[in-house]
Amino acid sequence: MKDSYSLKTAIVLFLTTAFSMLSHAGVGANSIRPILIGSDAPNAAVLDSEGKSVELAEIYDGKPTIVVFYRGGWCPYCNTHLQELVEVEPQLIELGYQIIALSPDAPSKLQESTEKGGLNYSLFSDSPHKAAEAFGIAFTLEPKTLERYKKKDRLGGWSDGVNQDKLPVPSVFIVTGDQKIAFQYVDPNFRSRMPGDLLLAAAKSSLEYGK
Repeated sequence: MKDSYSLKTAIVLFLTTAFSMLSHAGVGANSIRPILIGSDAPNAAVLDSEGKSVELAEIYDGKPTIVVFYRGGWCPYCNTHLQELVEVEPQLIELGYQIIALSPDAPSKLQESTEKGGLNYSLFSDSPHKAAEAFGIAFTLEPKTLERYKKKDRLGGWSDGVNQDKLPVPSVFIVTGDQKIAFQYVDPNFRSRMPGDLLLAAAKSSLEYGK
């Protein structure tokens, strides 16, 4: 347990230092301000795959939750990460967790990603970026990047046309049963994702959070 806690602490300190160093840029993914550990887990309305609105608080429902933000089903790095989570999901469930993943994708695209990745956990649409903003990881794309994405139809073909100039920084948050943020893994480099073994270590350690 001490090793897991030390690992979590090291990650948090590293990311805190990294964001401090990057904060002067003020543009793109480096401009985000992730919610702090110990804060109340944000509540926001999202849409399920059928287009039904549901509050995050309803989804948490007093259960420890792994909250994953990804850029969209068009992103190969995101798809790989979502599929990797399937491998550790049984162990997380044994620990009492549930996994949810949010993206700007339209509700109609969520089922496609679920079937393509063989996912068992639920995906939700956050196309207005209300949840991403509440977690502090939404950002406006730089003009050159936005233009490049538009040419490749990476956003318009997947979103429902809302706030297509924004994206969430790929992130993982651990929310406790009493809806507190116990852990965060946030990296502006969209190619960098949290490995399953690290997530399991953090999940085990977070069960002791607040005790």
